Amino acid sequence: MDDTTRDAAVPAAESSTLKQTLGGWQVLFYGLGSMLGAGIYALVGKAAGVMGNAVWMGFLAAMIAALLTGLSYASAGSRHPRAGGAAFITGRAFRSSLLSTAVGIAVMMSGLTSMATGLQAISRTLLPADSELIKAAAIGLAAVLGCVIFRGIRESMWLNALCTAVEAGGLLFIIAVGCRYWGGVDYLETPPTSAEGGAAAGLTAALVMQAAVLTFFSFIGFEDILNVSEEVKNPRRNVPFGLVGAMVAATLIYIAVAVTAVSVLGWKALSESKAPLMDVAKAAAPWFTGIDKVFAVITVFAIGNTALLNYLMGSRLLYGMGQQRLLPDVLSRVHATRRTPHVAIIVLFGIVALLILSGDVKAMAEATVLLLLAVFTLMNAALVVLQRNPCESRGGFEVPAVIPVLGALVCAVLFGTRLYRAVISESPAECTAPLVAVAILAAGFVIALLHGRRRQSAGSGSL
Repeated sequence: MDDTTRDAAVPAAESSTLKQTLGGWQVLFYGLGSMLGAGIYALVGKAAGVMGNAVWMGFLAAMIAALLTGLSYASAGSRHPRAGGAAFITGRAFRSSLLSTAVGIAVMMSGLTSMATGLQAISRTLLPADSELIKAAAIGLAAVLGCVIFRGIRESMWLNALCTAVEAGGLLFIIAVGCRYWGGVDYLETPPTSAEGGAAAGLTAALVMQAAVLTFFSFIGFEDILNVSEEVKNPRRNVPFGLVGAMVAATLIYIAVAVTAVSVLGWKALSESKAPLMDVAKAAAPWFTGIDKVFAVITVFAIGNTALLNYLMGSRLLYGMGQQRLLPDVLSRVHATRRTPHVAIIVLFGIVALLILSGDVKAMAEATVLLLLAVFTLMNAALVVLQRNPCESRGGFEVPAVIPVLGALVCAVLFGTRLYRAVISESPAECTAPLVAVAILAAGFVIALLHGRRRQSAGSGSL
């Protein structure tokens, strides 16, 4: 047994543990809030350009692909509800502190870069485009979110519920005003194969797969539930309920929105629109004056909620990695009164502030999406390893081994597809994300090595 497994088996003192306050429905709202976001408002148009009126099938196929990994995460969370999330599971399965730390760093950076990008987008929405206070405002927003998270998990979940209700409300409004158009188009119609007027491509497995790859990323966010599982009451039941429930709810909303959008505008107009769902709302509800401002507010809530949940996820991840001795122990400290990981919250605020001040983090954000696919592949493989280990206790939600095997294959194919695109592309920009991803992984391994040597030196000195 290595240091990671041994340390993880040592029970923490009551004063250093997080408080279990979340129920199943709160977990569901957490997952739904993580998946629903401002991206869906633009993604529908891009997907329509690929699938035509059959865009709903792209979301359905993406949900099936994402659900394979989602079920693996639900099973892993019911087995080991730990704040370390993917870092803990991969460390326990593969007995490698180096791999576990690299995975944790990759997941953390995926959340922080998304947060830094989102907070700057909110600042640009609220301030004049040429304002010199955009970065300062973004850092201020990060501080406000940090205070909410420090206050407690219950307060964070209430804010998440409010933001989720607002962003889901925008999508449900589009469905409500546009459902009367349902049935007006052929929902299996696909774009022509060549020039306008050419024959339709028809529904093929390759076309559906192409759309699924594009829409797969609208489901990213379910994995964050694993990092708050330590604060869930009865996690063996509530973690699977919340995670699977959130994915099903998101899928139903996405499909209904897609059907509504092509019913109101048609796939061609939808694919050419710069603000597709905004145009759908205007066409379906011409009586709604000032709808642009309303959807601007909804966008702010959606981006703000994503930032809140990424911050929350990152603080629990650092706390868990501190508990597992993958990072300095100080990160696992919990405030005596608020029962929140205040040191981790402060450290993350510093990192986010540096990311905001560093300038454009778009390339890093794209790279960490690529890293998440690698993490998903490892997590599926880790569950297979744990299932085959006779010393492992079963969780409250078990899935057959074929589920994580298929999940690993799907994520590996998506990962390989992105790398292949970078290799064959003549554009240097296509290579940026993979190179940044490699740099982040390398940084994770270096941090693991340095921390491991520091611990060894400290252990030798105490003898």
